[in-house]
Amino acid sequence: MRSEPASRSRPGLRPDMVWRVAVRDLLATLRDRRTLNATILMPLLLIPLFTLGMPMLMGNLIGGQQQERQKVGVVGTLPAALRSALERDEKTPGGEVLRAGVTLVSVEDARAAVESGDVEAVLRAPAALPDRAGEGTGTLEVYAKLGSLRAQSGAYGKVEDVVESYNRALAVQRLGALGLGEQTLSAVTVKPIDTSTEQARRSGQLAFLIPMLMLQFILSGGMATAVDATAGEKERGTLESLLVSPVRRGEVVAGKLLATTMTALASALFSVAGFLLSGLGAAYIARQGGMGGEVAQMMGGQLALTPGATLSLLGVALSSALLVSAALVAIGIYARSFKEAQTYIAPLSMAIVLPAVMLQFADFLSTGDAIYAAPLIGGMLAILDTVRGTVTAGHALSAMAANLIGALLLGLLARRSFGREEVIFRN
Repeated sequence: MRSEPASRSRPGLRPDMVWRVAVRDLLATLRDRRTLNATILMPLLLIPLFTLGMPMLMGNLIGGQQQERQKVGVVGTLPAALRSALERDEKTPGGEVLRAGVTLVSVEDARAAVESGDVEAVLRAPAALPDRAGEGTGTLEVYAKLGSLRAQSGAYGKVEDVVESYNRALAVQRLGALGLGEQTLSAVTVKPIDTSTEQARRSGQLAFLIPMLMLQFILSGGMATAVDATAGEKERGTLESLLVSPVRRGEVVAGKLLATTMTALASALFSVAGFLLSGLGAAYIARQGGMGGEVAQMMGGQLALTPGATLSLLGVALSSALLVSAALVAIGIYARSFKEAQTYIAPLSMAIVLPAVMLQFADFLSTGDAIYAAPLIGGMLAILDTVRGTVTAGHALSAMAANLIGALLLGLLARRSFGREEVIFRN
């Protein structure tokens, strides 16, 4: 067994030596352009794409279906008023088409016509439909590919809305003959009042993506530096140069942890910048109007933080970066090679993804204060609360403390592994 010289075995870390080790590993990271792309460009491009581009694309597709005339088949005879309502365009006072009608065509076989793509839907009335209220009821069969978003937002959705309006018109007509007004159908009107905070409304339905993407970019940003500085050096045989230099092993571990945390935190900061860009983009698109802007505003997660919330987000992000970095360094030191380290890190990625995906059901879960004291998971919840504007100082501090304690324990594990010759020199 090798032993460290007395000058290197004394307790305590020398900040200058820790910094030198960190700079050495950071320079190795900066030479790899792929790592820089993963740390800087990917958060700035992918986050706006997920939180703004995809909802906007979906809104434009749905809006396009609303303004496009679909071909709908008819088997049998429809009441004249219903045919007219189906074919009529809904327009603004300025003449702009809000929702186009459908083009009705006669078909023989309803199911075959839809399956062949000749029409997007087929209407079939097994018996004559009433054209006046009080003349009985009827059933209108609608053949369509109900699992298709195109049908739901296009032909089928239009038919459903028109039939509902047609039924209401017949009822109003009947009420008028009895001397009653339309308000008779709506004795009680529901008036929704949103009690969510302004930031919770802005964060949108995809707010749960923010902690998931932020933690994923922290992992990807720190992984390259951690694995290269540990298993990579072991594989290249350059780790021995550090062991014979006047640097204590604790300082080597601390320096590698510092370098990994800096790259992970840089990725986290650029992910925050990506969300801020998404918020600015969504606000601009909303001012332009249109279905795409409405859907992007409703679904896309946006950050519009107060100074206190910003400090909370940065604090949780920093503690999460320390925790993930410590795990990466501990795994990298134990692994024999670069490839083996990547294999060990794969489950760590799933440990981030699975809890983050569950955050979309956070409103259905009864989470107490104790969950914020769970490393990593508590940080994700604190980030989600910050995005929604509901974070409390106690929850944020609990999440940060849990992450820091976890980082300390993993750092001690990495230091213990680095002190074992059978771990350092195995290959």
